[in-house]
Amino acid sequence: MPADTVSAGPLWAAMYHSVADPTDDPYRVTVSPDRLERQLRWLRRRGLTGVSMDRLLRARAEGRGAGLVGLTFDDGYADFLEQAVPLLRRYAFTATVFVLPGRLGGTNEWDSPGPCKPLLTADGIRAAARAGMEIGSHGLRHTDLTKADDALLAADTARSRELLRELLRDLTGRHEVAGYCYPYGTVDARAINAVRAAGYAYACAISPGPLTGVFALPRVHVGESDTGLRLHLKRRTHRWRREPVPAGEYAEYATHTRRTAQAARAAQTAYADARAATTT
Repeated sequence: MPADTVSAGPLWAAMYHSVADPTDDPYRVTVSPDRLERQLRWLRRRGLTGVSMDRLLRARAEGRGAGLVGLTFDDGYADFLEQAVPLLRRYAFTATVFVLPGRLGGTNEWDSPGPCKPLLTADGIRAAARAGMEIGSHGLRHTDLTKADDALLAADTARSRELLRELLRDLTGRHEVAGYCYPYGTVDARAINAVRAAGYAYACAISPGPLTGVFALPRVHVGESDTGLRLHLKRRTHRWRREPVPAGEYAEYATHTRRTAQAARAAQTAYADARAATTT
């Protein structure tokens, strides 16, 4: 199938977390840099290109994308910048990293007991954006939205987006935050409604079943044990293990992102004008 046509089945998105030594990995969320490089090389040799979720969704909206694979990294570990970004750039790939603006420079306390790993700082997130990676929200502090009350649900979705937009505001063309990723992959209709109301254009889950859509995108876990053969099998069986996103939702995504892009350009111009006024 030509790479400029859209796949008939569900979009294919890989879910990563930490890129480091996987020796102490009770939750199986760590892949070694060597294994990640082999996985990226496997994609390249098969004519596939790893891209951010935003690029993947835009391609789908245009009726393309069969040769594209979404690459996502949850939790915003510091090793994303240190280990993953250089490898992604080596293969001319991009990815989406979902970060926690309520834990900037903190650690993965939600994984206790388990290895304590540092998370990206504000400067690290900006550096990832400058390297061409998409920045998305993983909530404020890694809260299961299906167990949150109304106030926490609103804060986790809307406030986290607001903080990230402000953090990235000075990076021209990169201060819009389109994506949200549900912590633990848990999602229900109430969480979807909160994410939509907060202004996001899409959201990632894991296996959302009948909730599958642009605001509950399925992904495939990729870990240290995933050799080329396992990746091949996962890709071959993907269409039977995940449901496709309704085609009309891709068009809605494109419309939403066009509108937010226009608003973002207007906001960027106003921000630049305001800064110029204070320096003259």
